[in-house]
Amino acid sequence: MYFFGTFEHSIDERGRLAIPARYRTAFVDGGVIRPGPEGGLELYTNAGFDSQFSTRLTEATGNDSPEARRLRRGFMSVAYPVELDKQGRILIDRPLRESAMLTGKILIIGCGDYLELWHPDRWAEELARIADLQVQTGQE
Repeated sequence: MYFFGTFEHSIDERGRLAIPARYRTAFVDGGVIRPGPEGGLELYTNAGFDSQFSTRLTEATGNDSPEARRLRRGFMSVAYPVELDKQGRILIDRPLRESAMLTGKILIIGCGDYLELWHPDRWAEELARIADLQVQTGQE
């Protein structure tokens, strides 16, 4: 499945977040969530995470060097499984919610092979960086 679009949803006090209805079937077997490098969270389907990242990470870094193992540890140690409940929600653990400032209203952003979860203020900052990059590269 290819994820696109922007969705506004609310995360409840327990940390449950409804996945957009059009994408719920992609997560029936669960998913993987991890912090993103810019301040949001990345949400992958299990298949997407397995095929796109764990395989690529191993291929890109190999298994033999201490540096390669450290890169894999850094990436994989902050990834956690999630499962859909009967209402189509996932539970996001408190440390991940706090690191991304996810409370109340949040934005779910489609990014092709995964979704990103953003606090609206952080997303506004990211959109400004995207606009600056587009100006710099002449892609307005």
